[in-house]
Amino acid sequence: MELNVLGLTAETEHAYTALVSLPRSTASELADVCGLSAAAAGRLLSQLVKDGLATRFAGRPPRFTATAPDVAVTALIQEREHQLDAARSLVHRLAEAHREANRISHPDIAMELLTDRDDISAAAHRLTADARREVRGFDRPPYVDRPGSNLEAQVQRQRTGVVHRVIYDRAAVAWPGRLHDDILPGVHTGEQARFRAELPLKLVISDNRSAIIPFSLTPGGHSAAYLIHRSPILSALEALFEAEWARAVPLWDAVPRPGADVTKVPSGSGHSQQSDPGTKALLAMLTSGLTDAAIARTQGWSPRTTQRRIHGLISELGASTRFQAAVMAVRRGWL
Repeated sequence: MELNVLGLTAETEHAYTALVSLPRSTASELADVCGLSAAAAGRLLSQLVKDGLATRFAGRPPRFTATAPDVAVTALIQEREHQLDAARSLVHRLAEAHREANRISHPDIAMELLTDRDDISAAAHRLTADARREVRGFDRPPYVDRPGSNLEAQVQRQRTGVVHRVIYDRAAVAWPGRLHDDILPGVHTGEQARFRAELPLKLVISDNRSAIIPFSLTPGGHSAAYLIHRSPILSALEALFEAEWARAVPLWDAVPRPGADVTKVPSGSGHSQQSDPGTKALLAMLTSGLTDAAIARTQGWSPRTTQRRIHGLISELGASTRFQAAVMAVRRGWL
């Protein structure tokens, strides 16, 4: 029987199927159609009413009408889906407890392999949610979860004093809408962010207790991940992060505050010792290795406008190449 997956017995399903075609039937009328005794039909009708599959009308004898299948059966399906979701949640909790118990029993186990996208997402969220002092990360595509989906939770953690230091790969900054919709709002609420033209891998470190990295650097390698506990491996990842952080371009002073004019790029004599927020933002993107096309996407400029502003900035600094422009910007204290 098709509806037994929803918890209905064969007899209940048979009675409901018959009642669909027999509106306002009595128990005796249903019994005749189903080949049951009137008492058995009455019990089934009571069960149908209890399950929301039928409606009872007052009178002697009482009459019954089937609830519309697209309403009643859909409600049963949704209820079963809720039960399955609860079961899945329990399985995840038990799996986590099982892994933790095995790790405690075998302290030499410093690394776990996660092969399910839901497990990877849950582990990453757990790492950040459990952080009490600091979250550190390398941010680069591809992504398991939609970029920016955890921004609200991050802002709440930052308000409680949890420091967030993130290094963004140029591909992350060039991700459509990412800079203005996710990265800058995080920075303006306390995130310490920096740029690197290219990062070696994706990484999240929670305090100095645990970290998560992709299983492989090849395409599709993010579909599996390593969850790393306190160990020499974790210490090496922490050292890698700090080394990349020292090399990265700071973002906090290189992006415009809310309401600033990000389109302005200075022009003139080239002797100015101050830079406006728009200039700093453009310099940060240039020194991070973003292409003209990526800068145009993040700023909402046309390719021609982007090239004009870049050339104007290089000219303002008295440079002939982008590299020279970066050197001159550092000398002027713009970066």
